[in-house]
Amino acid sequence: MCESETVGEGTRVWAFAHVLKGARVGRDCNICDGAFVENEAVLGNNVTVKNNVLVFNLVTCEDDVFLGPNVVFTNDMRPRAHQKLGSDALLPTLVRSGATIGANSVVVCGTVIGENAFVGAGAVVARNVPAHAFVVGNPAVQKGWVCRCAARLDENLTCPEDGTRHRLVSDTEGLVAL
Repeated sequence: MCESETVGEGTRVWAFAHVLKGARVGRDCNICDGAFVENEAVLGNNVTVKNNVLVFNLVTCEDDVFLGPNVVFTNDMRPRAHQKLGSDALLPTLVRSGATIGANSVVVCGTVIGENAFVGAGAVVARNVPAHAFVVGNPAVQKGWVCRCAARLDENLTCPEDGTRHRLVSDTEGLVAL
């Protein structure tokens, strides 16, 4: 069910998915069965939201983001059933263009996942992930770097598949392609 009036051309919302009124969804997105997109969430163009993904308020996914099955975003660092603080108490999360978040991962609110970063399946992201970083585990830790094509980079920061070379900007900002 899609209640939002802001959904781009070519976007598909599959059975049992729910996109609330107020959510902003770009063009050519694919929102699979059982996914939930809350009213203050933003999905850019060409975003893939696989089955049972939960995208809550204040989560922004830029263009070309892939969210694997059962990915969960949080938006409240201190939730309590008896305490309703409203959206002012929520923390935003940003997933930059081209990033991949693997199946069954949890993204804790207040984090930024960098451009073309790759979060391995089952990871718990509790701090920022630099551009092109490859992170896995609970808590997620960096185990290397990836190219835009998702291939792991060698020790010279070169893609073994397409030969693209990268340069480290900083440990916190990540890589840029040359």
